[in-house]
Amino acid sequence: MKTVLINKPFEIAVTDTPKPVAKEGEALLKILYGGICGADVASYTGNQPFTTYPRIPGHEFSAEIVSIPENDRGLKPGDVVTANPYFNCGECYSCRRGYVNCCTDNRTMGVQRDGSFCEYVSMPVERIYEGKGLSAKELALVEPFTISWHAVNRATVKEGDRVLVVGAGPIGLFALISALQKGAKVYVADILDGRLKKALDFGAAGVINSKEKDIVEEAMRITGGDGFDVCIEACGQSVTFLNCIDCAAFAGNIILIGNGKKETTFLHSILLKKELNVFGSRNSYPKDFKAVIDVIASGKVDVLKMVSDVYPMDRADEAFKALANNKGDLCKVLVKIAED
Repeated sequence: MKTVLINKPFEIAVTDTPKPVAKEGEALLKILYGGICGADVASYTGNQPFTTYPRIPGHEFSAEIVSIPENDRGLKPGDVVTANPYFNCGECYSCRRGYVNCCTDNRTMGVQRDGSFCEYVSMPVERIYEGKGLSAKELALVEPFTISWHAVNRATVKEGDRVLVVGAGPIGLFALISALQKGAKVYVADILDGRLKKALDFGAAGVINSKEKDIVEEAMRITGGDGFDVCIEACGQSVTFLNCIDCAAFAGNIILIGNGKKETTFLHSILLKKELNVFGSRNSYPKDFKAVIDVIASGKVDVLKMVSDVYPMDRADEAFKALANNKGDLCKVLVKIAED
C-alpha cells in the first residue's frame, strides 16, 4: 500500500509498505482523510522528542470499514468512521483508575507508533466510532476537536462563564467552539489578525491582538476589572501561561492545552494569592469522541470552516512544508488518502 513516511527530519516521501492484516478483534480500515497535527509537524521538523524514525505520521483521520468482526456496536463494512488513536497499556496506575488518556506508557499513532497516513490500517473494534452520517472530512476533524472538548470539561466551563482563549490555532479555535457549546461568553487572544478573524467567524464575543494591545489591560477592561473565570492556554509558550495567570479572576481556572518546550519562571505565590486552579490536559476520553460527533452531527458547528487546504497524498510533502513554514494563514490542513 502507499504510505507517507518521514524517514528523518525534513525528509518525507510516499513509499510502499506492507498492507496490514487485521488480527482478532480488529477491523481493517481504508483511510480517507488525514489531518496534519502540530505533533506531526514537530516529527517532520525533528522537534518531537517522542518520535523515532522512520515514522508514519497521522492520528487525525476518517476511514471506511473494509472488514470487521461481528460486534454489538452496529459497525459494518462500508461505514465511514473515525477512531481513538491513543493506545494505552491498561495496566499502569492511570489506566487502572480509568485515566486512559494519560497512560504512563501512552502510544499515540504517528508519534510513538506508526500512524494513519497510509491507505489501510488495522484498528481494535472498541476504538472505532460510528460516523453518524458525517462526511469523511468532518470525521477527520473529530480528534483535534476532542482535545479541546476534554480540556474545556477539565476546566469545568459552564453557562455564563467569561472565558479567555489564548492562542487561535486549530486547538484554540476548537476550545472556543467547545466553550461556546457550554454557554460561555468567549474572547480570544492571538498576535495574528487572520486567526482572530477566524475566531470571530466561529462566534467569539471579542478578540485581542496581544501584539498591538496589552492583553492584561484588555482583559480587565472587558471584565470590568474582575478577570476571566476561565483562561485556556493553547500556545505552549511561557509568556502566554503567564498571561493566563494575570488575566484570570481570583479563584479562577486555568487550563493548559499548549505543549510547552521551554521552562517558565514565575513567583508561585500569585497562585496562592488568587487561589487559582491550574489544570493540565492531555488527549481525550472515548466519551469525548462520542460527544463531539454528536455536536457536529447536530449541525450546531460547521467544522469544515476550519479547513484551509486539502492536498492529495502524493503531495503530502508540500502539505508538511506549508505547515512547517506557516505564518498564521493556514488553519487545519488535510491530506486526501483515498476517494470518499
